[in-house]
Amino acid sequence: MKNKKSLQVIKIGGNIIDNPKELKQFLTDFSAIEGLKILIHGGGKSATKMAKSIGLLPQMIDGRRVTDARMLDVVVMIYAGQINKNIIAQLQAHNTNAMGFSGADGNLIKSSKRDHPTIDYGFVGDVKSINTPLLETLLSIGIVPVFCAITHDKDGQLLNTNADTIASELAIAFSDVFEVTLNYCFEKPGVLFDSEDDCSVILNMNAELYSKLKEEKAIHSGMIPKLDNCFNSLSKGVKKIKIGHHNLLQNENSVCTTIQL
Repeated sequence: MKNKKSLQVIKIGGNIIDNPKELKQFLTDFSAIEGLKILIHGGGKSATKMAKSIGLLPQMIDGRRVTDARMLDVVVMIYAGQINKNIIAQLQAHNTNAMGFSGADGNLIKSSKRDHPTIDYGFVGDVKSINTPLLETLLSIGIVPVFCAITHDKDGQLLNTNADTIASELAIAFSDVFEVTLNYCFEKPGVLFDSEDDCSVILNMNAELYSKLKEEKAIHSGMIPKLDNCFNSLSKGVKKIKIGHHNLLQNENSVCTTIQL
């Protein structure tokens, strides 16, 4: 059997997006990665700040943003506009030929509006399909795709979609073609036993430990959808998943959390 090429799927979020110095260092590290790679970024803190500045009160349920029509306008503007294009410009400065996308561009990521039995999440999307042939073509000619957290439903509606989920679904979609490593990078060194203690990194997280920590409320908020996505990805062919500070991209021995089934 022919060896698969490697693909790095990397999601960046947390306070790094809002810290110009940290973001610059991350993009330097990202640019130095050889081989095929895809970047997905969040930007929830910037969206929250903008929403509050115009009198909108953000609402989160289990780490996921409720998105009415006005909030959708804010997240599209911040994610697909300000943050995405700033990242693309900085990558070009590092000679990384990146292109910025929402899921609507090239019909790259199609979603459906979330249908929940008890909660109305508004214009929030759940990923249904990835246009892997087009993405493979872009990767093959040296383009680095950079996705924001906006998808579409193919009926003209943009949808706010969890960036961790987009990273997971991209990793899964390419696991048949490539040997995929999925990295979730943020300002912390990994998943923590104590959220106030950066030295309490959980080096190896399996499903049993995750379930226990969730029950004890030691893991909560935005870390829940992130870890849900991790275990889903591993069960569907993704080879390796790490969560930690962006220095893990350039240092294999960096302290971080490795996710295992």
